Amino acid sequence: MESRQYNLARGMKLAGQIIGLVATSFFFAFLAGEAISDIIAKGWAAITAESILMGILIIVALTGGILSWWRERLGGILLVLASIGLGILISARAGHTNFIPWLIIGLPFLVAGGLLLSAWWLERKIIKQE
Repeated sequence: MESRQYNLARGMKLAGQIIGLVATSFFFAFLAGEAISDIIAKGWAAITAESILMGILIIVALTGGILSWWRERLGGILLVLASIGLGILISARAGHTNFIPWLIIGLPFLVAGGLLLSAWWLERKIIKQE
């Protein structure tokens, strides 16, 4: 039974790490490309408070995605916090249609963070039982 739970925890951890790193890398590359093209087209006036906050949240998520390979608890917490922050930022900017943009941008971070935190909790539970 314990080996089954351990394999489940390992699978959840690996899935969370892959989802987190792929999602954060994609959104970081997307945001960086968008920022560069806006700066080239409009100059430094293209940088707004929202774009700075979005950049900070994506960097927090990228940090969580990278750290999850060594510290799944810290990586999971950072990914969940980035997802919550993105939800708040999107709801402040998108108005009444804020759920669908969050599903696209924030949900992958929440899923990855949830998987990592669940795997960490399950591994600790297995260790306590031994």
